[in-house]
Amino acid sequence: MAVQPIVPIGDPVLRKATALVPESEIGSPNVQRLIDDLIDTMHDAHGAGIAATQIGVGLRVMTVEVKNNPRYPYKPAIPLTVAINPVATPLDDEMVTINEGCLSVPLRGDLQRNVNVEVSYFDRQGRPHTEIKRGLTAGTWQHECDHLDGTLIVDRIDPRTMSTWEQFDRHQRADFIERISTFVDRIGS
Repeated sequence: MAVQPIVPIGDPVLRKATALVPESEIGSPNVQRLIDDLIDTMHDAHGAGIAATQIGVGLRVMTVEVKNNPRYPYKPAIPLTVAINPVATPLDDEMVTINEGCLSVPLRGDLQRNVNVEVSYFDRQGRPHTEIKRGLTAGTWQHECDHLDGTLIVDRIDPRTMSTWEQFDRHQRADFIERISTFVDRIGS
């Protein structure tokens, strides 16, 4: 287990759909090491999630976690979750505008995410899960599943709202946090 370099936008690995992990391989040393590397890299970068493609691995594996994250103080807590072969399926047409960033992309911007999704995945022990995710937590899952499908936030962002982290902090962060906090209070996640 080790912190791995994060692959930046422009690297072709970020644009390729990932391969499913065979269930018989979930417990293998290679997959378990990949999971540990994802967790270490996500923690080191203060990310809310990370997909295997972001460390150059073309397998359908991601991790998510939010707790006391300085990058996302407005996000509800998400326990450390390892998702192998995850799928996020919208449950309805309700959408929310989220200002998202990405560890692989040095830009942020507003994009639309489904408010309610059903996620299915295997955990690191190979146990299947099917759960409902809502609000910003649903957005985090959709973001990471997008990575596993070869889609980046620049494909979804309203280009008129793109900014660097520095400019977001300076000009947009306070308004976004006020707006999204109202949404989080209403939805609860």
